[in-house]
Amino acid sequence: MTGKDIIKITLNLVIIYAVGGLLLAGVYAKTSPIIFIKNKIEKEQALKKMMPEAEKIDKVGDWELWHKHAEYFEAKKGDEVIGYVVETYGKGYSSYINILVSVDTNFIVKKINVLHHAETPGLGDEIETEWFKKQFEGKDLEHLVVIKGETEDKIQAITGATISTRAVTNGVRDGVAMLMKKYTGESEEDSEEVAE
Repeated sequence: MTGKDIIKITLNLVIIYAVGGLLLAGVYAKTSPIIFIKNKIEKEQALKKMMPEAEKIDKVGDWELWHKHAEYFEAKKGDEVIGYVVETYGKGYSSYINILVSVDTNFIVKKINVLHHAETPGLGDEIETEWFKKQFEGKDLEHLVVIKGETEDKIQAITGATISTRAVTNGVRDGVAMLMKKYTGESEEDSEEVAE
């Protein structure tokens, strides 16, 4: 192989990489705004599902949990604040669990929704079931505690998935506690939750 051949091969590779890079940049430039708009619409829909009675839900601020960026929102009907929605995280068995929580103005949980997780199929992914999520409705900070076994006023652990159950419960607790601190200056002690 001569020096001319090496230069020719090198030049061809540079041209191929440059054309490939320009094509990728073009695709990104075309799809990026579409993805941004789609994500914005999906987030608005998810927020509306959390508090359907609200006429508008406005972002109020940002906070960080487990080194992950999260947001919180005020839900309004007319000019009156009727509740809050907070994005939060819990550290699960095999993933960070991304959760949305809505509360009324007394910081009582109205609804939770699991946005994203990678928990074990058939065990940890039970956190997405309606029976599990409904347990949080009507609970205040004091009652967001996991119990192994039957319970009416606390959160019943999913059999074989206690870590995932605790992760969601702790994430919800952290979100509610943060909202209480922001809006009232008060929060209950950040004590470790004990499963009975």
